[in-house]
Amino acid sequence: MSISFAALVGLLLTRQAWVRMLVVAALVWGGYIWANATVEFISFRQAFGAPWQRLASIMAGVILLDGLALAVMLGNRMRTYFHAGAQWAVPRAVLFMLTASGLAMIRSMTPFPMLLADRYLIGWGWLEIFGLALYAQWIGNLMLSPKGHRKYRPRIWEFFSVLFFLQLGLGLLGMDRMLMTGSLHLPVPALIAAGPVFRGSGFFMLILFGVTVMLVGSAWCSHLCYIGAWDDAMSSIGPRPAHSSVIGRLSMIGRGATLLLVLITAWILRWAGVPGITAVWFGVAFGLAGVGIMAFISRKSGMMVHCTAYCPMGLVGNLFGRISPWRIRIDADCTRCGACYSKCRYNALDEHRMELGSPALSCTLCGDCVSACAHQQIGYAFPGLSKETARTVFIVLVVSLHAIFVGVARM
Repeated sequence: MSISFAALVGLLLTRQAWVRMLVVAALVWGGYIWANATVEFISFRQAFGAPWQRLASIMAGVILLDGLALAVMLGNRMRTYFHAGAQWAVPRAVLFMLTASGLAMIRSMTPFPMLLADRYLIGWGWLEIFGLALYAQWIGNLMLSPKGHRKYRPRIWEFFSVLFFLQLGLGLLGMDRMLMTGSLHLPVPALIAAGPVFRGSGFFMLILFGVTVMLVGSAWCSHLCYIGAWDDAMSSIGPRPAHSSVIGRLSMIGRGATLLLVLITAWILRWAGVPGITAVWFGVAFGLAGVGIMAFISRKSGMMVHCTAYCPMGLVGNLFGRISPWRIRIDADCTRCGACYSKCRYNALDEHRMELGSPALSCTLCGDCVSACAHQQIGYAFPGLSKETARTVFIVLVVSLHAIFVGVARM
């Protein structure tokens, strides 16, 4: 932790506006920690009849010094000094703090070391947390503009997928510390639901999926799914996507059928007492069928057919994403120019949906339509927030989750 705080001091040399806000937050937090420690120390000494006045004076001096530093950082001179990147200073600072606090909470709550740094160098997890928080604010800065979101979303998504499967591969090759403690399961999204049905336990991934959907709706499918990045890459090779009524029907019917298929199959295999290795081969077959859809259908159509017509967790994400308040809204003044149609690879936009003012069920809040609209008639919506503020808050949440997933998502 001391190295992380030293690195934070080093960031002061960058004169970035978000760093000043981060330091202010650290000083406020530090003041609370010192005040709380003062009360505990004095109470401890009083309980044993030991003198405590000198201790109180020393701790009061420490708290006063912290307060003076806080007053300096809040002053106009420091505000002028830390001027770089002022436009996105608040969201970048929040990105750093959300990522750091999320990873710190996970690190403290799990009975085994979740962070790779802790697995190889005990106690170095704090440095990894600092690095991932720094990464989060950097990525957020790139994605906070609509064009940046469209440009960098696929890149960081693919980066996460490559890192995820690289760790899995190294773990299977004998580097056990690359794997999460627990039973290994196939990296097939359908098994997030089917795995607990077969095993009767192991709800970690299902809980993680549920919490993510509550926070950012169906954006799990367009920003965080380790397999969805493959479908995005394959569809990007193909032609510009065109709305398909067939894929639209399969969005509910096809994925509903595969969801029932995997759940019923998992229950039958458990009821029949089938060995785990046999169940694994069923999962392999389902996963390979999905890869085939990506390679041959998504690539040729330019549409993410695997995600919109085959993946059962995609349907679960779309349906439960409706519980989340996040939406994409189309304003009544939309010119119907159609620029967004050719950017939507989730088959969620057509003339009818434009008239209704919202994308179809298969929308995953990817935001490509938002960046494609030259008239700014499409945007993120959240109750009580303006279009611009809603989009900023959404990016902060989804990028924080991405950075946290980079740190902890392993098989």
